[in-house]
Amino acid sequence: MRSFWSLVFCLFSLSALAAGNKVEEFMLGNGMKVIVKPDHRAPVVVSQVWYKVGSSYEQPGTTGVSHVLEHMMFKGTRHVAPDEFSRIIAALGGSENAFTGIDYTAYFETLSRQHLERALELEADRMQNLLLDEKEFQREVAVVREERRLRTDDDPNGLLWEQFNAVAWRVSPYRNPVIGWMHDLEVMSVADLRQWYERWYSPDNAILVVVGDVAPVQVLALAKKHFGAIPARQHPPWRQRPEPEQKGPVRMSLQIPAEQPVLLMGYKAPAMADLKDPTEAYALMVLNSILGDGDSSRLSAAVVREQGLAVSASSSYDAFSRLSGLLEVQAIPARDVNLDDLESGLLSQIRRLQQEPVSKQELQRVINRTLASKVFARDSMFYQAMLMGMRETNGYDWHSLDEELKHIRAVTPRQVQAVARKYLVEEHLTVARLEPVREAAPVAREKKS
Repeated sequence: MRSFWSLVFCLFSLSALAAGNKVEEFMLGNGMKVIVKPDHRAPVVVSQVWYKVGSSYEQPGTTGVSHVLEHMMFKGTRHVAPDEFSRIIAALGGSENAFTGIDYTAYFETLSRQHLERALELEADRMQNLLLDEKEFQREVAVVREERRLRTDDDPNGLLWEQFNAVAWRVSPYRNPVIGWMHDLEVMSVADLRQWYERWYSPDNAILVVVGDVAPVQVLALAKKHFGAIPARQHPPWRQRPEPEQKGPVRMSLQIPAEQPVLLMGYKAPAMADLKDPTEAYALMVLNSILGDGDSSRLSAAVVREQGLAVSASSSYDAFSRLSGLLEVQAIPARDVNLDDLESGLLSQIRRLQQEPVSKQELQRVINRTLASKVFARDSMFYQAMLMGMRETNGYDWHSLDEELKHIRAVTPRQVQAVARKYLVEEHLTVARLEPVREAAPVAREKKS
């Protein structure tokens, strides 16, 4: 009982800390949203510019264009020489980088509060003045192709995930690899990037998120000064093609040289935006925590430690993705355990969720753990900004972050069992296996006498 109340007190304290400084939201005249969260614990600031575009917006033939463009955003504008952006931020004592995801592309700087204006000035400049030089493009796309070879083509686990997504989805753009298919990278042109840049990089398709030792009115003034005059653009509507209903399990096997077998399983699972009843998404979030989130989850406790079937086993689910996705289970078998036995062990834990209501004690423990991890995550300035930016670019209001905690607390054992029966069904299952094969031994040359 003492630990429970300690946790409640801890959650209350951290929630109060997180909520101590009110988030302010503004909209510039050109449609750019500005979100500011004051956090005065240190004289630093995190600035992030999020664009509503990622690999799920791409078309066959130009996959990977969002990620290549992200690289080119550091390669010069009319006012800043190639790579000068990074040198300026470093000279100010800050750090910068960018990342491309399925549904977004984001650029960020972390630096002392007095240099925030310089960061915003540089971001506004590359939002409208990117040069996209042909020689720089050829160098950078070669870097991306090498990155793909390293992280996907020559990485059995990376290749397995890519193949898994490609067979799990027939139409959904979630089948596109963020880094792009190699044949698309080989024929990509600077004209493809220019078209992508002109189509998506404008203030009305961007969100500025600032967290740190700042006053919202000051950030608003800086945002108006540097982004306010950039014109909005007309964006053609993004037409979503519905994914055909899966009517039976899909299986694939990847047989390549590798050190370790791997098992992936994915059940089609709705995103919050596609549900009439949002409580189902919260129940799926809690179900995922019970099943495979962390060392105290059922997969770790039963499949790894008690049964010894795996050296690791976990699950994941994103309720706030832009489009419906998967509840994924991944596991690495223990030595001398075959993938059939491992799959049976994983399925037995899923059947248990369907057949037996989770006890109130286990449910409360999992909810407490989930809430604690979410509150602790908000202790980081960078992660606070990232959570808000991600929610907004995926089509959800950042206010959903606060509402989420309340809804998770309200999930019941009956709701968890209901979504397990409804969504974790064989008809909507995709299974991918990495089955290592031995590499052919090099042929020894005969010794000549």
